[in-house]
Amino acid sequence: MAIMPRAEKKSQDWLVHKITEIGAFVIITLRVVAACFRPPFRFWLTLEQMDFIGVGSLFIIILSGTFTGAVFTLQSLYAFSMFNMESMVGATVALALTRELAPVLTALLITGRAGSAMAAELGTMRVHEQIDALASMAVQPVQYLFVPRFLAAIIMFPILTMVFNLVGVTGSYLVGVEMWGVDPGNFIAKVKWFVTAHDLVSGLIKASVFGGFVALISCFRGYRAEGGARGVGIATTQAVAIGSISIMVLDYFLTVKMF
Repeated sequence: MAIMPRAEKKSQDWLVHKITEIGAFVIITLRVVAACFRPPFRFWLTLEQMDFIGVGSLFIIILSGTFTGAVFTLQSLYAFSMFNMESMVGATVALALTRELAPVLTALLITGRAGSAMAAELGTMRVHEQIDALASMAVQPVQYLFVPRFLAAIIMFPILTMVFNLVGVTGSYLVGVEMWGVDPGNFIAKVKWFVTAHDLVSGLIKASVFGGFVALISCFRGYRAEGGARGVGIATTQAVAIGSISIMVLDYFLTVKMF
């Protein structure tokens, strides 16, 4: 009987492990979606998570959104000045924000802040056996831990995206009109003419999908953490890395679908 080489066995074990992880994630996702429609509905826990995800992230969203709009305006002014089309700066920045930059950057920022915290919190509960204690008290851990964070992320990501849009366009206006002398009437008129409801809605749909996926990934990595403090750190790192990559991948497919 031939003996399997060690490298081949490791690769097979790695593949089996990854397939198992994907299957477990799909099962958890289905359980979370089903639990959203079953009592008990933990309204106050959801509000607490909305406060943590939304209000807690407001400052970094405002700061990042303002300077994103400002720096994108500077780059656009440089390009459009070659064709004497500086009046198109406002519309260009607004379109880029509403369709792509606002939902993607908002999701990435919240993943780094709130997603990592979710994974760390659930990971700490797992290694300290608090999740097992919940189950022993007849409390469904998935419904108690996952559902409030999942619903809060779906609600708050689009709201924060709209804040990002608002401050981004404001930053663009300040740089373009106040600093570089773009005509304010042209700036506002072009934004109103070129930015449609479809652009806003498509960005908000993206943000909601990103929010749900980030919450699921973060909670899942923390829920399956093991190995003490080191395992919690690994789970947190994986949550941020996988969540950030997933945002980029999802953004491409959602853009193709909504284009």
